[in-house]
This record gives sequence, C-alpha cells and structure tokens, in this order.
Amino acid sequence: MKSLMKGFGLSLALLVGLTGLFLAVMRFSDGPFEIFSGGPFTSGELAAAPDDWSFLKDRETVEFQTMQPARSRTVWLGVHDQRLFLVSGYMNTGYGGIWKQWPHYLDSDDRIILRIDGKLYEQRLQRLMEGPEVVPVLSEFARKYFGGAEGDFTSNASILGGDTWMYEVLDR
Repeated sequence: MKSLMKGFGLSLALLVGLTGLFLAVMRFSDGPFEIFSGGPFTSGELAAAPDDWSFLKDRETVEFQTMQPARSRTVWLGVHDQRLFLVSGYMNTGYGGIWKQWPHYLDSDDRIILRIDGKLYEQRLQRLMEGPEVVPVLSEFARKYFGGAEGDFTSNASILGGDTWMYEVLDR
C-alpha cells in the first residue's frame, strides 16, 4: 500500500510539474493554443480594420492579444449589425475569477490586437453595460454556441449583474 501511495504521489507531482512547464512555455509562444493563453503575437501582417465584420458571423473563435500584459487567448465572438462583440461569461463564479483574467487587464489598457487569418488588427475593447445592442448580441451568442436557447443568458440581467461582460471591438 505504501509503494502504491508513493507511486501515486510521484505521478501526481509529475503531472503538476509538466502542466506548469507547459503553461510557462505557452507564455512565450506565438499566440494561444486552443483554450490555453499564449504569448504576444509574433506573426501576422498588420491590416486596416474592416468597416463590416460580417465575414466573421459564423466563425467559432477569434484570437486576440491584450497589451498589458502581452498575452493572447481565443474567445467566442458575435457579430451584430456588422459590428464585432466579445463576451466573457462566468465572471461571478469562482472558476471564472481564476480562468477569466483578461477582462480585468482592460481596466488599465483597453487596446488589443486581433489576429484573423494571419492579419493583425489593432483595435480596442469598450465594455457595454446597456443599450439596444445588448439583447440582440446575447441572442446571437445563444444561437451560435447554445443552440438558440433563451433564458437568463440572453437578458440584460446577465450584463447588469456582472455575470457576463460584453465588449464591442472598436478602432483605436
């Protein structure tokens, strides 16, 4: 029994160590890898932002980089009236507080870089707390990611209560 526990402890330590090493290495990578945040973008061509973001309507995710700290991640996106929106959900949950740090980075610097199909768009994010676009944008997220389900997620209450933070992508 003692050797079984020792083997389990060593396996667990190895797993934790390898996970930590992977996450540390990702800080120096050219962008994120799936759900794991990465380092600043080192590839891509600077481009002028389009006036119409509709070409992203059915895209599942987009990569973006915050400036301070210079880290990148993938997020879900929504397009409404040719405008691009990003949301961060689970903000009032314990795991959201650990997992969703990027919205807090925007308090000191709202500039971002989007990387889409190898093009880099220098933009900024503006948080929306209310307005006529809130419910349609949340409904677009529900259509895209939750099979069109309605409910608390698609109401102003999720924004006003701080469960969901919504941002519009704007020119700098």
